[in-house]
Amino acid sequence: MKTSLVAAAMLACLAATPVAQAKGCLKGAAVGGVAGHVAGKHGGVGAAAGCAIGHHRAAKKEEAQQAQQAQQAQPVQQPAPAQGSKS
Repeated sequence: MKTSLVAAAMLACLAATPVAQAKGCLKGAAVGGVAGHVAGKHGGVGAAAGCAIGHHRAAKKEEAQQAQQAQQAQPVQQPAPAQGSKS
């Protein structure tokens, strides 16, 4: 009974969360749920923590990719050749 209630609550939370904000959440929730269950029958707490951590890691990865793309998009400026005087 309790397990089905936790599962229903988790499904309701996932359904209410926009897809754009759920990056990393499903994978993290799965891993966290299993780890929490093994660590002492705390699958719901583990899933919630795993979702938060997975989302945080996905956001950091996306920021790093955007920074890398921005860096590659900037043209490389080459120094102007030095003009020496001929004396």
